[in-house]
Formats: sequence, structure tokens, C-alpha cells
Amino acid sequence: MERTVTHEKPLDAAWSVAWIRGAAAAVAEHRDELTELDRAIGDGDHGINLDRGMHAAVAKLDSQDNVGGAPSPPASVFKATATSLLATVGGAAGPLLGTAFLRASRACDVDVLSSQDVATLLGEAAVGVQMRGRAEVGDKTLVDALAPLVTAFDATDGSLHDRAAAAVTAAEAGAESTKALQARLGRARPLGEKSVGVPDPGAVSLARIAAVVAAHA
Repeated sequence: MERTVTHEKPLDAAWSVAWIRGAAAAVAEHRDELTELDRAIGDGDHGINLDRGMHAAVAKLDSQDNVGGAPSPPASVFKATATSLLATVGGAAGPLLGTAFLRASRACDVDVLSSQDVATLLGEAAVGVQMRGRAEVGDKTLVDALAPLVTAFDATDGSLHDRAAAAVTAAEAGAESTKALQARLGRARPLGEKSVGVPDPGAVSLARIAAVVAAHA
């Protein structure tokens, strides 16, 4: 049976690369903000490390484009991003986001993604992050933004843009909710009640990156 893809833009290799470039630009724009948040309840290097990792991912994609030949499918774009993050980003962010992109790359090995493919790869990314970090909603981690993002995308009807917009709204609300939480995992855990009042940097950066998806949908 012929595969049906229903959305305004083809979610192909070009879209995937444009999204990663946009995500890298968003991280660079908010690098200082993310670093300040992490300085309050962590190592103080989240924005710097993530910025380095996303720039490495873009550089890797650029080097692949220069080789020539047919464009890589979205799965290859996500895999290149994953390996770049795993190799260059320290702390918890590298392993967690790297795992998310790696699981996503294995979820849908097609040239053009459908809305259902996006739902599948988001779900797989969330499973990978939770397994790697052993985190649940309420632990004050990026899972507090990622889990509601996946739920909202799955629960929303309509176009890919509508589903992505709902997912981003949920992710942003989830990131904001971490401000009232006491950290139960990671570098912020020893702070106890002192971790309350500052949103989790990983959740905030996840929401920033997700917003780029909606902009490109």
C-alpha cells in the first residue's frame, strides 16, 4: 500500500536539517539564560555545553552535505545529532538528549515522515530519556517538559502545525512547573528545598528546542 503523508511541508531530510539548525540557533540565543539557571542549581555550564553540542551537530551535518550524493533521510540527521551531543556535551544533558535523538533516529527509517511517525519518534525519545536518566515527572528534570509534550502531541487532532503547537505549549508549561519542584535527581538534589524557585535548565532548554519544531511545522 502506498504510504500517505498528510501535512503542509514534507518532513524530509531538508526539514530535519533546518530544524537542527534552528534548534542550534535557539540554544545559542538562550545560552546565557540557561547557564544562569544552571548556575543557581547545578554546575553552571548547561547553556555553554549545549551550545557547543548543537554547533557540533550542525558542523557534522555540514560536513556530510559537502560529501555529496543523495540527501540523508531524517533518521540519519537525527543520528548525526545524537552522536555529536554524546561526544561533546558533558553533564546530564549530553547523554539524555543524545539518547533522545538516537532513539528517534531508530524509530522511523523513512525518507519523509508522517505526523504519526513524528508521534512515534517523540514517544521513543521520551522512553529513552526516562530509561537513561531513571527520571519521572515531578523529579525536576527535562522529563517534566518532555512527557507533557508527547502527551499533548498524541492527544491533539488537526494538522501537524496544530499538534506541534499544542505540544510546545505543554512543554513550556511543564518547564515552568519545575520552578515549584524540589529536585529529586541530579546535581540539584543535594540542595533540597533550596532548589525550589528555579526552573530546571534541562526542561527549559527542551522547551526552547521544541518550539523550533512548531516554527518549522
